[in-house]
Amino acid sequence: MTLLPLPDFPLNLIPALLFLIIPLLTLIGIVGPHWTALFRPVGLWQIGQMVLFGLLTLAGSMAVALALSQVVTFSDNPVSHAVGEMTAVQLAERLLPTIPQLIGEELFGILPFLAVLWLCVTIMGFSRRAGIGIALIISALIFGAAHLPTYDWHWGQALIGIGSARIFLTLSYLVTRNLWVSAGAHILNDWSGFLFAFAIGHAPIATES
Repeated sequence: MTLLPLPDFPLNLIPALLFLIIPLLTLIGIVGPHWTALFRPVGLWQIGQMVLFGLLTLAGSMAVALALSQVVTFSDNPVSHAVGEMTAVQLAERLLPTIPQLIGEELFGILPFLAVLWLCVTIMGFSRRAGIGIALIISALIFGAAHLPTYDWHWGQALIGIGSARIFLTLSYLVTRNLWVSAGAHILNDWSGFLFAFAIGHAPIATES
C-alpha cells in the first residue's frame, strides 16, 4: 500500500485489490485448485462467528493495549486522525477499499501460519500442538512487523499490539477452517476503530470546539 499511494477514491481500490490478488495468485500457483479449501461456504452461522471473533479480537487487543500502555508510549495511527475529520461519504470511500485489503491481510497472516505449521510438524517432527504454538508466534511477528511503517517503527506496538490481534484472528481460522470468517472478524475489528474515531470527531462537543 505504501509503495503505491493512491489515496483518493476510486483509485485507492487499485493497491487494495493488488494486495489481495498478488498473494491469491501466488497461492493458486503453488497449490492449484486446492486454494478454495481456505474459503468455505458462508451462512448465518459463519456471520455469527465473524461477529463473535471480531468482538474477541477487539477485546483482546484492547486488553493488550492497556497493559502495553503502562510501559510504552503509543504512536498514533494517522488514518484514525484523518477519519475523525471526514464526511460520511469520504468515510465510505475510505472503508470500501479496506474490504479487499483486509482479505489480503488475512492471506498474509494465514499463509505463513500454515507454512510454518507444516514445516514444524512434517519436516521437524514437532507435535501438532507445539507446531500450532510456534506457527502462531512466528506468523504474528511477521504480521506485526509488516505494520511497523504504519506505527512509526514502534517495535513494541507493532510486534506485540498488532501481533496479538493477529493471534486472535488466526485462532478464528483455526476454529472454523474458513478464511471468510477470519476476514469478516478482521473487517469488523478494524471498522469498529474507524467508526469510533468518526463518531468522536463528529460528536457535538468536538464540533463546537
